[in-house]
Amino acid sequence: MFVYKDIGIDLGTSSVLVYMEGKGIILREPSVIAIENNTGRILAVGEEARMMIGRTPGNIVALRPMRDGVISDYDITLKMLRYFLRKAAGKSIFRKPRVVICVPSIVTEVEKRAVLDATYEAGAKHTYLIEEPIAAAIGAGVDISQPCGNMVIDVGGGTTDIAVISLGSAVITDSIRVAGDTFDEDIIRYMRKKHNLLIGERTAEDMKINIGSAFPRKEKVSMMVTGRNLVSGLPKTVEVNSDEMIEALDETVEAIADAVHGVLERTPPELAADISENGIIMTGGGALLYGLDKLIQERTKIAVYIFEDAISSVAIGTGRALENIDVYADSAMSEYRRSTLYQGR
Repeated sequence: MFVYKDIGIDLGTSSVLVYMEGKGIILREPSVIAIENNTGRILAVGEEARMMIGRTPGNIVALRPMRDGVISDYDITLKMLRYFLRKAAGKSIFRKPRVVICVPSIVTEVEKRAVLDATYEAGAKHTYLIEEPIAAAIGAGVDISQPCGNMVIDVGGGTTDIAVISLGSAVITDSIRVAGDTFDEDIIRYMRKKHNLLIGERTAEDMKINIGSAFPRKEKVSMMVTGRNLVSGLPKTVEVNSDEMIEALDETVEAIADAVHGVLERTPPELAADISENGIIMTGGGALLYGLDKLIQERTKIAVYIFEDAISSVAIGTGRALENIDVYADSAMSEYRRSTLYQGR
């Protein structure tokens, strides 16, 4: 049986990051798993499985068991989580771990229970849940214990979480299920409608990274995109530029900006004044979309900063919360033990 040092997990829709006590982030892999349909046998997990998306024969399926920041397929998520924990542990085996795992700021009790069950079944002894924007704030170096308002926007793969934090807790929160994956879907839909071109998830993600834009660039950039022509059925290559991406992503980026505006409208005036002075922090892989920070800054008239290691901020925050568990357990985290949640197992 595998047992581990204490760990923090960012169990995201797009990727899984594992933070181990005393070592920092030791694992960063796409949250994708490839299995054989007939037997359920795991063929690949992580980056190797991601390379199979859209390229598998009929008896193999490569899928993402996390959707919109929560578990959509419990059994597959359990297999993936157990694999990552064992890969992270290596031969450093001492005891069952305490685990801090993040969840979107607005999740149901059923969704929380699914995360807890999977984490326990994968080998955890004690599990702490922490909201993603709070973990992101801790990871970005914000002292959340102070009586001062800080606003964090965490744009992940499945959800965008927005929170105003003071005295160790979220005062105002919102979570919308549009984020990085929605950007990819927007691009796929745009290419189908505008260019009669069918492209896959990986191509859409490459477009998002290379030419994706939420705000006009000083210099327009473009790339050649190859897909299947929906009229002829044959491969076709077209040139797509960043201005087209603004059009493709407009609805989603406006939804994020509207959600930020809505949180600010509900924020108490003293905390709003703090945010105006301190600025807004953006984290998560989706925050790297070119110009998203500029768009939000233009809408709110508040300075917006992207954390330098935006993709890792949530995982770093779970690790720091774990290392200072006595400080954060009473305010930022909820603890769940086997004795209270898993009686009769």
